Amino acid sequence: MKEDIRKYSLPYLLIGALLTGLTLVFPQVGFLEWMTMIPIFIGAYRVCGSEKYSPKRAYWYGFLTVFVFYFVNYHWFLYLHPLDSVGIDRFSSVVIVTAGWVGLPILQALPGGLIFLLFKLLHRTELLRRLPWLRPISFSVLWVVFEWSSTLHWTGVPWGRLCLGQANYLPMLQTASLFGSYFVSFLILLVNGFLAYAILYRAHVRRAIICTAVAAALMLSNLLLGIVLMDAKTESDTTVRIAALQGNINSHEIWTSKTLEETKQIYAKLTGQAVADGAELIVWPETAFPYTLNDNTYICNYLSSLAREYDVTMLVGALYRDEDSNKYNALYLIEPDGTFSSEIYLKRHLVPFGEYVPMRELILAVIPPLAEFSDVMDNNLVAGADSALQTTEWGSIGGLLCFDSIYEELALDSVRDGAELLVLSSNDSWFYDSAAIYQHEAQAMLRAIETGRYLVRSGNTGISTVITDKGVHLAWVDALTEGYAVADVELKTNTTLYSHIGNLFVYICIASYFACLTIGIVWSKRKTV
Repeated sequence: MKEDIRKYSLPYLLIGALLTGLTLVFPQVGFLEWMTMIPIFIGAYRVCGSEKYSPKRAYWYGFLTVFVFYFVNYHWFLYLHPLDSVGIDRFSSVVIVTAGWVGLPILQALPGGLIFLLFKLLHRTELLRRLPWLRPISFSVLWVVFEWSSTLHWTGVPWGRLCLGQANYLPMLQTASLFGSYFVSFLILLVNGFLAYAILYRAHVRRAIICTAVAAALMLSNLLLGIVLMDAKTESDTTVRIAALQGNINSHEIWTSKTLEETKQIYAKLTGQAVADGAELIVWPETAFPYTLNDNTYICNYLSSLAREYDVTMLVGALYRDEDSNKYNALYLIEPDGTFSSEIYLKRHLVPFGEYVPMRELILAVIPPLAEFSDVMDNNLVAGADSALQTTEWGSIGGLLCFDSIYEELALDSVRDGAELLVLSSNDSWFYDSAAIYQHEAQAMLRAIETGRYLVRSGNTGISTVITDKGVHLAWVDALTEGYAVADVELKTNTTLYSHIGNLFVYICIASYFACLTIGIVWSKRKTV
């Protein structure tokens, strides 16, 4: 390569990160994602394939690449400001929002830089010299493992999965029902990687043509298989008409007795309208009432009378306190006769800083304004321990609450435990009509496709939807509007391949990298002998 790699590699990486991030923010142009990572691959090939770059420098180039990608994705933190509606002054609000917008990408980029470091280590062996076509595959494997690693600890948030850029192109997502969403991300990476290889080594015409053909074949195969999978139908003996209510009650509003009465009136009206539209099961948003419901006789009586009045089953989001005074974010099931079921779903994956503060003493000492935010949010909740399926006359329901829906293992556990339908109650009102709520809704689509289950999503201010097992929207209520999404849904008992094998594909990726590294080291030692 005659170019000055020091001069051009970093711009390639940052441009690719920026463009790819934008395809997740604007999924309408998600088809471009099959090309936007080409600059990242070109930069990675140059940085990691050149002896002029040390492993340390490779790591920091990877860090910057991942940071820019997530910095674009998390721009919606800006919509949190100002926080004066919850009693936080403007300066503290700026500090908190900045900490989120900059801090979370940093937390993602710290392990993200390892993609480049490990890719560099592989280049230092004999393997990629002997088998250069493994370069796009090995980098793709490492990125996929990084995506998956974001689900393992509170510092990682799997918000920026590459497959989310395909939210508007459902056939491209259907293979998630076979091997999971990480497989779709892998295909996107692989196509970009082979195209980048063809461009970088275009002087080798035969090699460039083969790489281009492989990229085209991968993309076309995924599309055709997706079309076939979308066409495949599974029969269900049970259907129920479900409505997801959206009262458009914003979390920025201070809760008072007046707010409570307005909320009761709005949801009573929506419940009546949904029942008149044939709804047999009503889903309310997360913390529709931000109170500990089992301690609040007044609201419990209101909900019981509403269920009896309309002879309807309701799932209502609120707080729950157990006998040890632990407080949970919960989803209650209320029968048509007004009784509260003992089966209460407790949120399993809490939002850091919103519902609890990890490493509380250290973080509050480093960022003092978070202490004020912590007090306001009352973020001392406890996470639930299991899927806690809720039984209805139609079948078993697997509950999810807001943040739960971006962790595929939670929906997977519910289906493996027997859930025939997934219900998601969420509260995205903090982010108004930003890209955040559309990205969050796209995560719900993935959970439906992966598990082969219909999913009903109710949001305080939106988006509220009814999604089929193929990710098709049967009903939709726009953000920042009052209304309900209603449709007939099927309760499914069949299982997808992914429901059985889970993230086996990721484990294969991990094993394949270390196998390649071992082979490369052995070949390198033999060469020196």
